[in-house]
Amino acid sequence: MGVKLGYNQYGKAENRVVRVFRDSDPHEIVDYNVSVALSGGQEAPHLTGDNAPTLPTDTQKNTVYAFAAEDDVVTQPESFGIRLARHFVDNTEPITFSRVGLEMYPWTRLDNPHAFVRDGRYVRTATVTYDGTTTWVVSGLKDLIILKSTDSEFWGYYQDKYTTLQPTNDRIMATSLTAQWRHDDTDVDWGKSYDAVVEAMLNSFAGHHSLALQHTLYDMGTAVINAQPGIAEIRFSAPNKHHFIYDLDRFDIENNNEVFHADDRPYGLIEATVCRDDAGDSGLAFDPGQGW
Repeated sequence: MGVKLGYNQYGKAENRVVRVFRDSDPHEIVDYNVSVALSGGQEAPHLTGDNAPTLPTDTQKNTVYAFAAEDDVVTQPESFGIRLARHFVDNTEPITFSRVGLEMYPWTRLDNPHAFVRDGRYVRTATVTYDGTTTWVVSGLKDLIILKSTDSEFWGYYQDKYTTLQPTNDRIMATSLTAQWRHDDTDVDWGKSYDAVVEAMLNSFAGHHSLALQHTLYDMGTAVINAQPGIAEIRFSAPNKHHFIYDLDRFDIENNNEVFHADDRPYGLIEATVCRDDAGDSGLAFDPGQGW
């Protein structure tokens, strides 16, 4: 029986990079977790052990840190990722494909020009993919925990003999949101665009009367695309963080939809894509729950 080498990639994962801008007062800081994956022309290392076409992952790590010294690219994760992704393909023979994933951890300045506190509301993300011709940029966020204490219903669903869930016209709806949105272009004011997307999502979530988490995700995606015409599509992964009314009747205590048990598992996992109606397929692989 014959065998052959299938798809393969290699890279340096989770390079923790912190850059302090000391030439400004007050100081600025950016904090990244950067992962690089490269592919193309790697048959020899696998089949014969000949490492001639392999750029060491240690070299990739050093490149990440060297490029972090360049102010014009490091301030935004998208521009940092574009610089890295294009470098590895354009300057490394025989690499033909690169993907750079970035997590950006936000910091907020304290009442001191040189002191900061980590803003733990969410993690900003970006993924840049380059094949030598086309650059795809996907911005995003993860771990954004949002909750509505009312204006959320769930009823009218399909039922069978195993259904025990009771319909409700007033419930807590909460999720830890992952969202990723693909841009048409690379000539973008990344910070301004990012802030506009987050504002559109949060305003939609806050103001939407929800008949299901799916219903709200579609409204959020529509709000994003209407606010940012240069975004082709946005993809959501939203675990339903269930809150169940706690039974206090046994203690002769009335619970008027006020005391809940927050249950972390199992959970419903709702995923959806909202596209601009003229947007074509990106051609990029998408793993639900993981993203591009």
